[in-house]
Order: sequence, then C-alpha cells, then structure tokens
Amino acid sequence: MAGVPGRPLPQLTDQNAYFWTSGADGRLRIQRCGSCTALIHPPQPVCRYCRGHDLAPQEVSGHATLIGFTVNHRFTTPGLPPSYVVAQVALEEDPRVRLTTNAVECDPDDLVLGMRMEVVFEQAGEVWLPLFRPAAEQGEPAPLPEDELPPVVRPMVTTHKFEDRVALTGIGSSRLGRRLMVSPLSLTVQACEAAVADAGLTLDDIDGLATYPGAGAAYGGFAEGGVTALESALGIRPTWYNGGGETFGPGGSIVAAMLAVAGGLARHVLCFRTLWEASYGELIKQGRLPVPVGGDAGWLKPFGATSAAHTLAQNAQRHMHRYGTTRETLGWIALNQRANAALHPDAIYRDPLTMDDYLEARPITTPFGLYDCDVPCDGAVAVVVSAVETARDLARPPILVEAVGTQITERMEWDQSTLTHEPHTLGQSAHLWTRTDLRPSDVDVAQLYDGFTFNCLSWIEALGFCGIGEAKDFLDGGKNIARDGVLPLNTHGGQLSHGRTHGMGLVHEAVVQLRGDGGARQVPGARVAAVSTGGLAPSGVLLLRTDT
Repeated sequence: MAGVPGRPLPQLTDQNAYFWTSGADGRLRIQRCGSCTALIHPPQPVCRYCRGHDLAPQEVSGHATLIGFTVNHRFTTPGLPPSYVVAQVALEEDPRVRLTTNAVECDPDDLVLGMRMEVVFEQAGEVWLPLFRPAAEQGEPAPLPEDELPPVVRPMVTTHKFEDRVALTGIGSSRLGRRLMVSPLSLTVQACEAAVADAGLTLDDIDGLATYPGAGAAYGGFAEGGVTALESALGIRPTWYNGGGETFGPGGSIVAAMLAVAGGLARHVLCFRTLWEASYGELIKQGRLPVPVGGDAGWLKPFGATSAAHTLAQNAQRHMHRYGTTRETLGWIALNQRANAALHPDAIYRDPLTMDDYLEARPITTPFGLYDCDVPCDGAVAVVVSAVETARDLARPPILVEAVGTQITERMEWDQSTLTHEPHTLGQSAHLWTRTDLRPSDVDVAQLYDGFTFNCLSWIEALGFCGIGEAKDFLDGGKNIARDGVLPLNTHGGQLSHGRTHGMGLVHEAVVQLRGDGGARQVPGARVAAVSTGGLAPSGVLLLRTDT
C-alpha cells in the first residue's frame, strides 16, 4: 500500500488539512461541535445536529467498527492495483461518523462485519491517509450501528397536485450500441426528433428543454453538452429550460418539466438523456481524447473507491448480513432482465443467462460479479411532457402522472448515509404514496432503476412490493418478477441487459407498456406503472397511468 505517484489525493484546504495531515503525529482528528459534542464528518461550518457554530478538530482514539468492505477486482486506480479492499468504518466515539478507507494488514477472508479496527497512517506526499487494520484485541463482533431516525415524510402542502396538469405525450430513442463511435449530439437529435414526432408535434411546438446532467466536461461520456448543445443544433429557443445533476435522479428532468408545465412556463417540454460512455472510453484508449485530469479526489477516491459499485457493494453486503440475502437473490434479477431483453430487438445483451453463468462470472467488487452491473453503451432517450389540456388532441393517447416521490430523508453523502438499506429509496418511495390513493398492489408493471442488481432489490422493498429485508423470499425463483408474475419487472431488459440509459430508458419502457405497444414482451392490461430513476445518488420515482 505504499504511496505511488499518480494515486488520486485530496486537495488540502484550511477546512480539511487537520484531517489529512493527522498522521504526521499518528493521531486521528475529527471535527467536534463544542455545543453538543457531536463529531462532524466531512467537516462543515455548522453542526448538523444542533446547528451550533463552535467547531474545532479533536483527537479521537483511532478505533472503529468495520461496517462494510468490498474486495475490488475490476477497477484500477494509480498506486492501487487490484485486488484491494475498500472499507467503511464507524468511529467508536460517535458511530454516526463513517470513514471510507482501505482495510490493510489482513486477509480479506478474515474480515467480519462488526470487528474492531484501528487506524494506521500512510504518507503520500503532503497527505497522510488513514487506513485501518484489525485491532489486536478482538471480542465478539459488534452490532452494526442503527440508523439515526426513521424517515419523516412531509404531507402535501396543497390539495391540488401539479401532476394532474401534465401528461407524457411522446417518447423517442436513438440507435443503441456498445461503441457506435458517433457524435453524442447526433444521438440526442435522433431521440428528440423521434419523441416530438411520436407526440404529433413539430420542433416549433417545443417551448421547453430539460436534461440531466447538463453541460460540463466533468461528466465525460455521461452527457452530450446539455441544453446549450441541443438548442444550438436545433434552434428551438425555449421559453423555459433546465439542466443539472442535483435533481431527482437521471429522470429528474421530467419532474422539473412537469413543474414548469404546471406552472404555466411552457406547454410542451422536451426532456432528454444521452450517454456515450462506451465510445468515450474507447476514444481515450485510442488517444483521440485526453485522459481526464482529476481535481480534488474527495473523501473516497484516495482509497480506490472510484465507482458507485464500491459503495453499493457494501450496502448489498450489509443487506446479506442483516437479512440473509444471497448472491442468488440478486441473480434472479439479472436473469429476469436477460429473459426480457431476449424479446427486445434493440437490447445489447440477448443471449440466455443461467444462474450458473451468473454465479461463475468474473468478480467486479464483492459481492458483485459481471452480471450485477449494467451495460455501458451509447444511446439517447427523449420524452415530451405536455400540458394535459393539449394532450388529448395529440397523436397518441396521453400517459398521465398519478404521483411523484422526491423527498430526501437521509444524508446525501454516500458513505455517511443509512446502513440498513440503499440510501435515497425509502424517503422518495414514502413520499410517492402520500400523493395518491393507489397502493403497491395497484401497480401492473415496474420499471425500477438497475444500475446494479441491488439497486433494483432496494426499490422493490422501498416501494412496498415486499417488506424491508423480505426480498430474498420475494425474488426466490424469479416468478414474482416475471412478465406473468405479480410484479412484472423491467420488461425491456433494464439497464443490466438492454443497456445503461440511466433511468430514462425505464420511463420510455413504462410508456410503451401503458400504451400496449410492447409486442412479445407486453404485460396484458397494464394500466399503472411505477418508475424509479436513480440509485444511491439522489433519486426520484414516478407513478404513471393510462387515461382510462
């Protein structure tokens, strides 16, 4: 684990230098509130618990409880060749403080959740990285810390729902492929033109644009340039527009568009999402694009936690620890998506997948293997959101919005959030059900975010299709989530087999199903669809229905 040039390191600032240089004297330091004595991490200008401003670094013991770990086999970080162990520990003085770190000086097979760990420091330039090894004195493994509070969902602020004023009127998608090696903006234009035509509109009718994550080089192959790029290409000149990453997941542009339409700022908003991740990576490999130069490595990357997989894998591990979930439990999700993708002509992976194939696939970061992870690809999806009074005069029957769920009830930082389930699913799900009289049993088809298999499991539990911790029994055998089961799931193959369209593809498929246009994969009589977009990051969920 010696420090190697090129390893991503944090930028030292006046706010964080006390933490990253603690190892110079071998003492770990964490920010402490002088008013309520709570420890605060990452450092903040105010205490999140008492809102006090008397904050200063304080030495802590350096002992902690191991609350998660994953053995990375796939991702390469300078100075950290695979395999290495990304871990999360909770400090003994205040278990609400969690550190992402590396577990060192141990065999990963000997690590056990709840075991006692102690800090050791490794110098890398001006930074001293706090790593953790098993403490010399070990008792019985400690229970994992409990979450701070149950979700508190705010009631509706008005009796009138903005959802009743909008409808989804058009959908479109571009070509989809692993490495199309074409301009990402050309894919965006394909999808947008198709969606506008599907709605029976022209581009001149479009007076709003919305996208995720918007413009910005930092997003690399995760965007085409945002509203600016599309407006420049098509000359739409919108009355209202919106683009950004801090929204209700990748499908947050649709919720933003609904609010704009309901508020009278636009009548027809074109929402779009483009990825060209597969080609982007290939162009970097060929030297035709520069290797991205990272800025501040933050709190995770110095330890090789470079992917959402590293955090989510530990959420999955804790679920297995608490509830007896198994790799086979996750496997039924992967197998279901592949079976559905076999019926979709545009899906990237259509070959049959068996449980043996799933279990024997190469490891990515434990407990995730290859088929737990979605398929990077190139493609774009677009959706038109219209004022409901215009919708019934357009080309296709409108798809109405019954409710949305957006409220955050848990901490935003991935490694500081809940330990009992995947963060940012329970609050949004509970919020959804406060905005409708429909219940989970009314849902005919579910299109649930599956960047990883565990994302999908988490949404199934959070939305109430089974109880928290009950997914093992609900998913066993895969019958409940099959197209003829009680909860037909990700009927186009999801992101695991159809391709990573980052949530917008799920909205597209929900509309296809509610229109009855699914062909061989159609769920008969589908009238209500639940769609979640986002996983681990901030997210949102939609409940869509037909007009009859």
